[in-house]
Amino acid sequence: MSPEPQTLVKQTIGNQIRQVLEQRILDGTLPPGTRLVELDIAREFQTSQAPVREALEGLKSSRLAEGTRYRGTFVRAISEQEMEEAYIVRGTLEQLAAELAAPNLKGDVREIRSIFHQLQQAAQAHDITGYATFNHQFHRAIVAASGNQLLLETWQTLQFEARVRIQLSQRAKPNLIARAAEHKPILDALASGDGLLAGRYSREHAYACLLRWKQRHSPEEEPDTPYEVSSTVPAIVLS
Repeated sequence: MSPEPQTLVKQTIGNQIRQVLEQRILDGTLPPGTRLVELDIAREFQTSQAPVREALEGLKSSRLAEGTRYRGTFVRAISEQEMEEAYIVRGTLEQLAAELAAPNLKGDVREIRSIFHQLQQAAQAHDITGYATFNHQFHRAIVAASGNQLLLETWQTLQFEARVRIQLSQRAKPNLIARAAEHKPILDALASGDGLLAGRYSREHAYACLLRWKQRHSPEEEPDTPYEVSSTVPAIVLS
């Protein structure tokens, strides 16, 4: 049975198509290996192929899809190894970013604090989409505050907003409130101007995310308190 036609707002149609397809990928409606056919998608959304092409390019840039002009576009499978490597790299980059950001911020964390409050609100409402968005904004604000453009560009290639959505979609009952709480020590350390401590907390948080990814199929519910990982993080991660 084919999906019912959907009508979208004209001026943002490419972005809206991408969001719909992204949600279908994350909830398993479009499993890895599914071919995304421009003509079929255009027909479903009652539009031309140009915005569909734009949407597919957006999925490729977030590494949710892959393909070439001649081969077509397919939903991309993300391997266990890729996710683990990405979280380890993320921890290293965000530790450095926090260390560099602290002297630049000079204790002025109003923007980051505002994002944190929105993150908390999304967590309390169990709004997974909002949580992923504000989580990405929180960490991006810190990386941007480092003042190192190459560091920011490298961090952005990891596409962590999409990865967070993938992780949350594969956990039956993610504890968003506890996850959001892990960001407060990072914020407090930056507010006090302690870049080394903010960097360590950032790296520990990334490793906690890695632990949750590895445990995503566990039948046990996530703890109500933030992960305590300092004593268990391997030297290769925290050195």
